[in-house]
Amino acid sequence: MLHVSDGDTIITTTVDAWGFDHRREQVTPRGNPQTGPFYVEGAEPGDTLVVELDEIRPNRRYGFCGSSVAPNVVDPEYVRELPQADIAEWDVDAGTATLAGPESKLGQLVSPIDPMIGCFGVAAKRGQAISTATSAEHGGNMDYRGFVRGTTVYFPVFEPGSLFFLGDGHAVQGDGEIVGSGIEISMDVQVTLRVLKDKAIGWPRAENDDWIMAVGNARPLDQATQHATTEMLRWLEQDYGLDSLGANLLLAQCVRYDLGNIFDPAYTMVCKVNKQWLPG
Repeated sequence: MLHVSDGDTIITTTVDAWGFDHRREQVTPRGNPQTGPFYVEGAEPGDTLVVELDEIRPNRRYGFCGSSVAPNVVDPEYVRELPQADIAEWDVDAGTATLAGPESKLGQLVSPIDPMIGCFGVAAKRGQAISTATSAEHGGNMDYRGFVRGTTVYFPVFEPGSLFFLGDGHAVQGDGEIVGSGIEISMDVQVTLRVLKDKAIGWPRAENDDWIMAVGNARPLDQATQHATTEMLRWLEQDYGLDSLGANLLLAQCVRYDLGNIFDPAYTMVCKVNKQWLPG
């Protein structure tokens, strides 16, 4: 869609997961359509693409989400008790999301919004064409509620130009995206892209003011946890000067795990460490 240079800032929009834009007009087929790709000049395999999430802001009032949790997150004998409800509709303003329907004994639910990007990343390794319903080393549909404004995300580059893309904005989302969606909505977004030359990483990484985070995408969930934990150990050893023993001892008591996505074909686990524990 666009060629950009190292350090450029992109201001653009995303459509919702069903392909509807800020006017609620369907402009592309449903299924997590993405904005992009963006070719980043100078990015080559073996580099790292740095994505600074400068701004993520809903650009319409209407949002929607699923009404029933996924069968895979409840006991098998409970599946038949899950509701067969319509899509839930939300009124989203600058600060809150208000449940508009369907009606239930919950009544009116008002939640602060915390806009995030559900699906973003770079071209997949080995020339694979991977659905935006899932995720892998390149990023993709991770649905981690920590990918909000002010977070910096790092992706391994597998193809020339990296071919960065983003979409699937959520006004707010619970951990795991257990109903198969957050509050799906179109977004105005701003990102700044940078290239770290000859900096090879294995899986997406991220950081904010307080945490460093390593992301693993796979199924089953224990494999996603293995990828995330291994990436964190490598990060601590390569960039923070710890030996293997020191990195293991640090994680033993200081590691925290966040659940990204537990609905899609690949699950997402985030391994994180508070910056107060990092040497130097």
